[in-house]
Amino acid sequence: MDKAVLVYGIGISGCGAAEILARGGKSVLLYNDAEHEVNADLKELLAKTGGQIVIGGGEKLLDEVEEVILSPGISLENPLVQEALRRGINVTGEAELAYRNYNGHIIGITGTNGKTTTTTLVGEMLATLPCVSKVGGNIGMALTKEVETMPDNSWLAAELSSFQLETIQNFRAEIAVILNLTEDHLTRHHTMEAYGAAKCNIFKNQRPEDVTLLNFDDPIVKSWGGLVPGRLCWFSRREILPQGIYMDNGDFVIAWEDTKEVICNKKDLQIFGGHNEENVLAAIGAAFFAGVKPCDIAAVLKAFKGVEHRIEYTATVNGVPYYNDSKATNTDSTIKALEAFANGHLILIAGGTDKLTPLEEMMALVKTKVDTLILLGEAAERFNEAAVKAGVADIRRVKSMREAVEMAHKIAVKPQTVLLSPACASFDMFSGFPARGRCFKEIVAEIAAAEEQK
Repeated sequence: MDKAVLVYGIGISGCGAAEILARGGKSVLLYNDAEHEVNADLKELLAKTGGQIVIGGGEKLLDEVEEVILSPGISLENPLVQEALRRGINVTGEAELAYRNYNGHIIGITGTNGKTTTTTLVGEMLATLPCVSKVGGNIGMALTKEVETMPDNSWLAAELSSFQLETIQNFRAEIAVILNLTEDHLTRHHTMEAYGAAKCNIFKNQRPEDVTLLNFDDPIVKSWGGLVPGRLCWFSRREILPQGIYMDNGDFVIAWEDTKEVICNKKDLQIFGGHNEENVLAAIGAAFFAGVKPCDIAAVLKAFKGVEHRIEYTATVNGVPYYNDSKATNTDSTIKALEAFANGHLILIAGGTDKLTPLEEMMALVKTKVDTLILLGEAAERFNEAAVKAGVADIRRVKSMREAVEMAHKIAVKPQTVLLSPACASFDMFSGFPARGRCFKEIVAEIAAAEEQK
């Protein structure tokens, strides 16, 4: 009798993997450490092949198991995972399972920040090709579900986190993109070296004909150029490259072999900031190597309005614009947001679940760009101490998002801008950064409506 496959984690990835395996006739133990609501149809499907939902139980389950598939949130250091490895049971992730079931083309996109914007852009560019294309991974559905019906000549743009990449085995992206690397997820990876090694897995299985796009302006990413097994293409917004994707007087330029093409100028874009220029360069390169026409790349860029929760314009109230940057869950992302507002005069709402990353660089920029810093959440005390040390003059403490937005509204005047850019995770007060961003936008909408009634 065949042994079962244990899928660890009952989230989007875990449920997607369990469904695909069960449809393929596998007996699946869908495992979680704590009770979690599961779709009744999935329970029924698992039962048909001898599988079930399992809550707790630990190592004894491994007696029945031939493979363990991890959801991204499950660390390789987990005791159950460690025991599986000790027994010689194959342990991999949902991204690897998706790869086994897909024969099409993959663009893999990773980095500390900018993944969602870049993947969304690439997805819209791929949609101009005369074939099926989708996006998946950290964006959209689980990869296993996205590739389920995709034919062999299709293109998948996959947003891949370090958590997904650390468990790949044979996964191969024909086009790999690494945007940047800054301190994040160190509670999981412990060191920057381990974090970077997980990111580099995105190109480890490439063939000589494959392409990796690396950020020439990021010193850590730049140091990985000699590790790439396929063709290396740099992208840069600071340097005019002899070959690569770069900016020249605001123009986005492709220079590769016999091609030299100006795509458009940054003034043509509806998104702004140096970080977005890097995202655009990476997306241009990925789409170019996938065969998208330069004119179609340009059309997508000119029409693109950005992604929700990333420096997302929300409303203007009494001449003061409000921006939702809830996706800024680390200090580097918030730094990029602050830099995007060239004129400063910001009222910044920050704080949440503290990732304990250094704050000196961010607070030095806050001092120069921010008129008032409003802090909330678990991180507020440490952020307050760092802001005082940096010489930030006006710091306010609040207990809720509503109090933060109402305070910002009370003090904001032209030419100021109100920016939610927390530099923290959201789990102290919200289910995730999307819930935090929606809460911010709802409160701003209420304030805007009340002002219109006056």
